Amino acid sequence: MYMTSAQLRRAFLDFFASKGHQIVSSSSLIPGNDPTLLFTNAGMVQFKDVFLGQDKRSYNRAVTAQRCLRAGGKHNDLENVGYTARHHTFFEMLGNFSFGDYFKRDAIQYAWEFLTEVVKLPKEKLWVTVYATDDEAFDIWTKEIGVPMERAIRIGDNKGAPYASDNFWAMGDTGPCGPCTEIFYDHGDHIWGGPPGSPEEDGDRFIEIWNNVFMQFNRHADGRMEPLPKPSVDTGMGLERIAAILQNVHSNYEIDTFAALIKATAEITGAKDLNDKSLRVVADHIRSCSFLVADGVMPSNEGRGYVLRRIIRRAIRHGNKLGAKGVFFSKLVGALAQQMGEAYPELIEKQVVIEKVLALEEEQFGKTLERGLGILEDALAELNGNTVIPGEVAFKLYDTYGFPLDLTSDVARERGLTVDQAGFEAAMEAQRKRAQQASNFGADYNQALTSAQCTDFTGYTQIQGKAKVVEILLEGKAVNALADGQQALVILDQTPFYAESGGQCGDAGLLTLANGAVFSVVDTIKVGKAFAHKGSLKGALALGDLVDAAIDNARREAIRKNHSATHLLHAALRTVLGEHVTQKGSLVGAERLRFDFSHFEAVKADEIRRIEQMVNEQIQQNHEVKTRLMKIDDAKAAGAMALFGEKYDDEVRVLSMGDFSIELCGGTHVSRTGDIGLFKIVVESGIAAGIRRIEAVTGEGALAFVHKLEQQAQTVASMLKGDVFSIVEKVQQTMDSRKALEKELEQLKAKLASAAGASLLEQVQVINGVKVLIAELKGADPKAFRTMVDELKNKLGSGILLLATAADGKVSLIAGVTADLTAKVQAGQLIGWAAEQVGGKGGGKPDLAQAGGTDVAALPGVLKAAADYIAAKL
Repeated sequence: MYMTSAQLRRAFLDFFASKGHQIVSSSSLIPGNDPTLLFTNAGMVQFKDVFLGQDKRSYNRAVTAQRCLRAGGKHNDLENVGYTARHHTFFEMLGNFSFGDYFKRDAIQYAWEFLTEVVKLPKEKLWVTVYATDDEAFDIWTKEIGVPMERAIRIGDNKGAPYASDNFWAMGDTGPCGPCTEIFYDHGDHIWGGPPGSPEEDGDRFIEIWNNVFMQFNRHADGRMEPLPKPSVDTGMGLERIAAILQNVHSNYEIDTFAALIKATAEITGAKDLNDKSLRVVADHIRSCSFLVADGVMPSNEGRGYVLRRIIRRAIRHGNKLGAKGVFFSKLVGALAQQMGEAYPELIEKQVVIEKVLALEEEQFGKTLERGLGILEDALAELNGNTVIPGEVAFKLYDTYGFPLDLTSDVARERGLTVDQAGFEAAMEAQRKRAQQASNFGADYNQALTSAQCTDFTGYTQIQGKAKVVEILLEGKAVNALADGQQALVILDQTPFYAESGGQCGDAGLLTLANGAVFSVVDTIKVGKAFAHKGSLKGALALGDLVDAAIDNARREAIRKNHSATHLLHAALRTVLGEHVTQKGSLVGAERLRFDFSHFEAVKADEIRRIEQMVNEQIQQNHEVKTRLMKIDDAKAAGAMALFGEKYDDEVRVLSMGDFSIELCGGTHVSRTGDIGLFKIVVESGIAAGIRRIEAVTGEGALAFVHKLEQQAQTVASMLKGDVFSIVEKVQQTMDSRKALEKELEQLKAKLASAAGASLLEQVQVINGVKVLIAELKGADPKAFRTMVDELKNKLGSGILLLATAADGKVSLIAGVTADLTAKVQAGQLIGWAAEQVGGKGGGKPDLAQAGGTDVAALPGVLKAAADYIAAKL
C-alpha cells in the first residue's frame, strides 16, 4: 500500500488516537531541563520524567511524531550519513506510549494491527525478536498473534554483559529499563543478509522497523533490578524506514521527501548525477540544520552550536564537490518547508530566520577557508625539509578553521607532500572524547535529590503564613530533626517562598518557631514537587513542627519588578529587532535582571534607546498585570510565548500586560506595570555566536544607577572645569589639544634625533675601508631609530650602522646598510646575530632591520664584538 510520508505520519497518529491515545506535539530538538542529553534522540525523551515518576500528565496514553537528531555525543551518526541507506542526522520517530496503563499484550496487538491492517504490510514479510527470557512476549507473538515460531527469535545478552542485549533497553546506566520486542521487515532473498541473531544479520535484507520497549525495572548503580510499580510502554518506529517499504524503495534517500530535496539540491548546485552521495548528504543536512535553527540553536564553537556548525560545513563541503558556487545551502530551506511545513509549521514561520543564519554561516565559512589556507602555508614553511604535514596541524585546520582534511591533502599533494592521517585521526578521537565529557550529558537518575512531598505554594497572594515541617534533608539525606548551627533543606506542606524556577531566584526570609528557634532561609529550590528552603538553624527544629514562614518582602518586591520587566523587555526586543528574537535564558534577582536572546549582531545604540523607551512607555501606561490558568494548547493559540528550556504542565499560568506582552510564566510579578517605576539598560554584550545579553535594572536600582552616572558626569565636568552639559565639548577640546601636543613632541624628538645623529658621526670607525658606526644611545626613543638611521646613512654616503638602547629590562636594536654594501653585509643578518646575543630575535630587509632582546647586561659585549663580526664579512 503506497503512502507518502505525510500520509503515513497522519495515519499513525489517527490510528492510536482511535485507541484512546492523546496526540502530543513533537517537542524541541533541545531537551527541556534535561542535562543528560545533547539533543532529543528518541520519541520518549519528552516523557522521561513521566517514566521516572517525577511528572504526571492528564493522560496515560500518548502518541507522537517526534523530530530527532543524532549527530553528537554518544549517538553520533554523522560520518555515515549519505553513504548508507538508513543513516541520518535528522529523522522522525513515530511512537506510542503507555504510562502505567496497558502493557505487553496491547502494545504488541496495536503494532501488529497498524502494520498489517492499516498500512497492509504482508504478514509473511514480518519477523519479530524478543528478549531471551521474555516468555510472555514470545507467547503473545506466537500463540495469540500467530507469528510462526521460526520467525520469532529470542535474543540474549549479546553485548558482553548481563542485560546488555539488542533486546534489552535502558534509559542510561541507571534508571528505567526492560526487555523489548523488535519487528523486522524482510526485503526478500534477492538482497543479501540474514535474520536477526544470525551471522549475516548486518545485511540489508532484514530491516528493523519498530521497537516496543517494556519498562519493567529500575536499575540502580549497584546493578540491582527493582520492579517498577507501574510498568510502561515506549515504542519507536522510524518514519523514513517504514515509508521506504510502503513506497517500494530500498533506501530511505529514495522516499518522497528526500527525492524532492535531492532534486532541489541538484538544481541549485548544477549536479547531473542524482545518485551522487553528496546530494544525499546535503538533503539530510538541510533537514537537521533547519530544525536546529528553528529550535533556537545558533552556530558556535561549543556544545550544540558546534554540532550545528559541523553539519553546516559538511553540507557546504559536499555542495562544493557537486559544483555549487557561492551561497547555496540556505536556498534549500524553501524546498524543505514545502515538504514538511504542514506537519511542522515552525519551518514556514521561521523560514526567513533559518535562511539568514545558514547564509551567514556559509559566508563565514568562505572566509575561514581563506584563513585556513594562510595557516597551511605557514605550516608548510616550517616543515624544514620534512615531507609529512603533522596530523596535529591538519586537525587544527579542520577543528579551528573548518578546513577539510581532503583539501589539506590536495595542497600537500601539489607540493609533493603527504598528511599524517593516523595523527589526524588520533587528534580527532581525542576531540570526540572531550566532546562527550564536556558537559553533564550523563547522570545517575537514582542519585538526584528527591522528595515525595508536594508543597502548596501560597506566595502569589501571601508573603507570610503558618506551615508544617514535612521533611528535612541534611546533606541530601532525610533526617528527623536539626540541631543548632546545622545547614539543611527544610520542606513545608505550604509556603509563600517562591522556589527558583524559570530564571527567577528563590525567595529568602525566616522560618520562626514558637520555641524561639529561627531557620534563616537564604534560597528556595524545587525538589520534585516540593519546595525546599535552604538555610541554617538557630535553636532546634524537628519533623511536624509548626513554623511562621515569612519572606524578605523588600527583596521579593525588587525581584518582582525585575521579573515583570523581563517580559516587557522580551516583547520590546521582538518589536524592535524582529520576531526571530527568542529567549535563551534569564536570571532575575533582586539587584538586576539578565536576559539572553537570539540575535545575529550587536544591538545598535539607537535600538537600545528605542527598546528602553518602549519598556518605559509600557510602565507609564500602568497596565494591570493579569494571570489566567489555561490549557497549554489554548494558551499558545492565544499567542502566549513559552520560555526557552521550560517544561509546562497541561494547565499553565498565562501572564499578560495589556496587549503588549503575553507569556507563560509561573513566577511572581508586580500588580501593575507602573510598580516597576523605571527601567534602565546597563549593558548589552555578546555571549556566544548568535546570542546576545542585556543586563538591566529597575525601580530603586535603576534610580541608583542613574544617580551614579550623574555623579560621575559631575566629577568629570569638574575636572574639565565645566558643567555636565558641556562635557562633550570640553573632552573634544582636550583631545584636540593632546593631539597638537603629541605632534609637537614628535617633531621635537625628530630634531633631537637629528642632533644626536650629528654627534654620533664623531664615533664612526673605518673597517677594511668601510665606514662603520656602532653605538649605544642612552635614553633614546626606539621609535625615532628609523629616522635617525636614514639621516645617518645620507650623511655617511656609504657605510654600516648598528645602534642600540636599553630601558626597563629591554634591548632595542637597529641596523642599517647603504645599498652599495648590501652584497657584503645585510642588515637582516647583522641584526639577527646581534639579537641572538641579547636573548631576542628580529629581522628585516638587507638595508634596514630591527630587533629586540631581554639581556641588557650582554649589550656592551655585543657592541664590542660587532666590529669583528662586520670585519669578517667585509
